[in-house]
Amino acid sequence: MSALLHFPLAAVVGADELKLALCLAAIDPAIGGVLIEGPRGMAKSTLARGVADLLDGGRFVTLPLGASEERIVGTLDLDAALGEGRAQFSPGVLAHAHGGVLYVDEVNLLADHLVDLLLDVAASGINLIERDGLSHSHPARFVLIGTMNPEEGELRPQLLDRFGLKVQLEGAPAPAERAEIVRRRLAFDANPQAFLEHWHDAQQALRQRCHDARQRLVAIALDDAALEQIAERCHAAGVDGLRADLVWLRAARAHAAWRGATNIESSDIDAVEHFALAHRRRHCAQQPSAQAQSEQAPSQPPRQAGTSNGEGQWGELPAQSIAMGERRQLTGWPKKP
Repeated sequence: MSALLHFPLAAVVGADELKLALCLAAIDPAIGGVLIEGPRGMAKSTLARGVADLLDGGRFVTLPLGASEERIVGTLDLDAALGEGRAQFSPGVLAHAHGGVLYVDEVNLLADHLVDLLLDVAASGINLIERDGLSHSHPARFVLIGTMNPEEGELRPQLLDRFGLKVQLEGAPAPAERAEIVRRRLAFDANPQAFLEHWHDAQQALRQRCHDARQRLVAIALDDAALEQIAERCHAAGVDGLRADLVWLRAARAHAAWRGATNIESSDIDAVEHFALAHRRRHCAQQPSAQAQSEQAPSQPPRQAGTSNGEGQWGELPAQSIAMGERRQLTGWPKKP
């Protein structure tokens, strides 16, 4: 039986930002994977499948819908342990994904504890199973790619933060781009082998570039100058915790390797900022205090009773003077500090 042929990443039309984020995760899986947010029909799964071809002998594993924890982490045969004195391990999804890509479609619909488990293993590269005093561990290093449609629910912020990079797909492609997407898809479906041969050189160049970047990565220092820039910008963005700093620094190093450079430069830091902060930046800026607002607001003439000044302040009453001795009789009057 022939292997299933995947649409090559080099042939994908547009989606340059997402392709870059996926390549960076393939260069350094320690970044922590990529979360792709967008509506249906945006080729998220096609792009994710294309990443496996960029890895050295990598495979593409999809998390089955409704998979249990045992199906994901694997199982230990306790009867074999009692009878033979050894733990017999049956591998799960994480073992099969080792060295490749683990794809989780609609990750926001997965149970929180399973998402937490996946992110733990993706970060550590080790899967540890413990059952009734027995334990087994095995390497599980893979590129984690999750997708979600925000219309079907959100991820909790604690889980969202643990994805290394996030890319948000927005807007429909232009008519000419839509036509080219359909044209290439039809060509692939009609003759996959001929389509792959046509795109072989471009795909091979992309694969080689990622391979060379992985080889170059270890020689690029996570230097203090880059870290200080990133720390200042994370502080200005008001992110919680320190994961953003670490992910941003790793992604900048991967981008430098992608460029063929030997050190991290400001352009690398700028290029991955939106990937690292898209799901971590505080969306609401801090509001100025009431005192500051009153000091900054221009003086306005007092309103007349019964007018709303277009603000919808319905049923407004005229201000009344209150004698100092009467304040105690008013319910809810603020106490003196």
